[in-house]
Amino acid sequence: MQVGDPSLREQDAARVLNAALDAGLTLIDTARSYGLAEERIGRHLAARRDEFLLSTKVGYGVDGIADWTYDCVIAGVDAARERLRTDVIDIVHLHSCGVDTLIEGEVTRALLRAAELGKLRVAAYSGDGEALRCAAADGSFRGLQVSVNLCDQQGLSVLEDFRSRGIGTIAKRPLAGRPWAPGSPPRDPVHREYWRRFAELRAAIATQQADWDALALRFAAYAPGVDCCIVGGTDIRHILRNAQTAAAGPLPAPEYSALRDAFLRVGSQWPGQV
Repeated sequence: MQVGDPSLREQDAARVLNAALDAGLTLIDTARSYGLAEERIGRHLAARRDEFLLSTKVGYGVDGIADWTYDCVIAGVDAARERLRTDVIDIVHLHSCGVDTLIEGEVTRALLRAAELGKLRVAAYSGDGEALRCAAADGSFRGLQVSVNLCDQQGLSVLEDFRSRGIGTIAKRPLAGRPWAPGSPPRDPVHREYWRRFAELRAAIATQQADWDALALRFAAYAPGVDCCIVGGTDIRHILRNAQTAAAGPLPAPEYSALRDAFLRVGSQWPGQV
């Protein structure tokens, strides 16, 4: 998402994207709504296409076509292929459409049709809450992308079930907007909610953990049911640090259990944040 910011200089976007691959990262995730991200990924990484899995999200934002329709998904996949400069996209998600849209089924049929035509390899869904459960029960999707972090653990049971059936899973927002960083509540409603939740969670954990970034990333990346997690950013130092952190492996079992137990005590009713 951050690589799509128009204020980011083109040469800096190129450096960041190539640095991610140089660091050994093997999945790049984007979406139609992430500004210039798809175009820049295509422009700067097309020559390295065989080095990574490519994931994007569709369902909206196609000129002249109503959002969340069959034609919008078909056209959206084609537009993404063109921007990303690839014949086939590895994973394409429906981007957080609601339950009613999923039940109607038109957009799911379109995504599956694009897969039949060889334009994508895995039809997937990205979302949370009731819509996530609906998508998981549908049986059409071979991948799920769900919010998983210290403050948002409701999707873990769904992911664990999905993964047990050989279906790929991606954890998004693993750092929850870093609510442990000093400052006032964020303006973004999702991250403001995470900021509020973390205050409660931290009290329940009763720890003075010095490196919340590392703890949070290892928690999400190795939670049961998670195949991989995605972390945005434009600072190459942060990318390298995150790669090193993930390479440290899962948290010790007592630490992981303490985080899960604290969430279940104070946040069992917190809904997943879309």
